Amino acid sequence: MPTADELLSADTVSNLARLLARAGGRRAAPALRARADALDGLTFSGRVTAVRDAVLADLPADWTGFEAVVRTALADPGFQGWMTFPVNEAVAVRGLEAFEPGLALLRDLTTRLTAESAVRPFLRADPARALAVVQKWTDDPDPHVRRLASEGTRPRLPWAPQLPAFIADPRPALPVLDALYRDESEYVRRSVSNHLNDISRDHPALAVETAARWLAGPTATTDRVVRHGLRTLVKAGRPEALTVLGHSPDAPVSVRGPVVTTPRVTVGEYLVFDYAVTNTGPLPAELVVDYVVHHTKANGTRTPKVFKLVTRALAPGETLAGTRRHSFKPITTRRYHSGEHMVQLQVNGRVRGEAVFSLDAP
Repeated sequence: MPTADELLSADTVSNLARLLARAGGRRAAPALRARADALDGLTFSGRVTAVRDAVLADLPADWTGFEAVVRTALADPGFQGWMTFPVNEAVAVRGLEAFEPGLALLRDLTTRLTAESAVRPFLRADPARALAVVQKWTDDPDPHVRRLASEGTRPRLPWAPQLPAFIADPRPALPVLDALYRDESEYVRRSVSNHLNDISRDHPALAVETAARWLAGPTATTDRVVRHGLRTLVKAGRPEALTVLGHSPDAPVSVRGPVVTTPRVTVGEYLVFDYAVTNTGPLPAELVVDYVVHHTKANGTRTPKVFKLVTRALAPGETLAGTRRHSFKPITTRRYHSGEHMVQLQVNGRVRGEAVFSLDAP
């Protein structure tokens, strides 16, 4: 993953200062030039905020003058990449009062680097008014703009302010997704899937209902959009999500395993287990086979984490067998504790077998 300095470096900010100074007909952008020499120690979000504030200080205080400078900069092919990100955030501050012109400028800026974070203050301030503009973006010829419509309205977009109104009720933004789930661009469709997954975290029934509606009139890409959009519900074993995808929780199967072949694992090594799933019914079975690792915490309780194994159809009498190696290499997002852990097999959302193993943590 790129570092903060690689994304928004001193050279990038200095280049932005020269470009905006030229666009504004000035010899210098003093606040930006000063900021370029004072970035050390700042996180990426800290850099964005600091550079945004410098942009606001250097550009005209009135919207008309501010917009004119940014649009002049947009005519320069050098105005692209991460240098535009804090400019987007400056538009979110200066353009909020102008509103529609502010959103229009973000529409043009997103073609240089996504403005998905910068549109959110508009959606928080007046959701209905902002959605009236965003809905029009779904017909835009540029896929970056169409993606902005979906990504910018996500209730729980990572690394961006949440949209409390859409967390409470995501239905006002559903027409945006309805217009885009069959989009010709995979870039756009992936955003639609992620938006649907956001909805599923707070309103699982609505997410499944939306998925079922899309699947009722599918294109070649709809199944993939829906599967990715319901992934959290599928991993959680929610029967309504599995059913709408054609994976019956009551599928007739027999399961062997998990058979653990490494009963004692040290952090840095692998848990290894074998498994076999057989379709015992008279018809083909669409199966989602996952495994669940129950990590032991410091207080002795366990927390489950679901991992994908395989999704496929089994003919009557057919057996799916394999071996899985699960890494216990140290990662920053989880702290391992010594003790007895457990692994389970989950078929179409239902636990079908389990085994214990010991983990030795430093």
